[in-house]
Amino acid sequence: MNFRVLPEADGEAIAAALWYDDRQPGLADEFFAEIEVAYASIMQNPLGLPRLEYGFEMNEVHRCLMHRFPYSVIYVCRPEEVVVVAIAHTRHQPMYWLNRLM
Repeated sequence: MNFRVLPEADGEAIAAALWYDDRQPGLADEFFAEIEVAYASIMQNPLGLPRLEYGFEMNEVHRCLMHRFPYSVIYVCRPEEVVVVAIAHTRHQPMYWLNRLM
């Protein structure tokens, strides 16, 4: 199964990491390490993580909560691939990423 990250999600991860690094040098590296852990969990069992039940008929949308940071990795499971659509702060603008679902 292919694993892909949308450019918008990459941009969100970079923006969040820069914000954390401004607060404490080195924290960006820890943020990126946590994202890699989330990606590994997703790749290991993409359908095993919580599914978001908001009436997404054509997309099976899941999320992987990060442990140390208040972010979720939002992703879509398709027959041939897993697509990360957002690295979303858990308390800011819920569901802003909906237009990214293809």
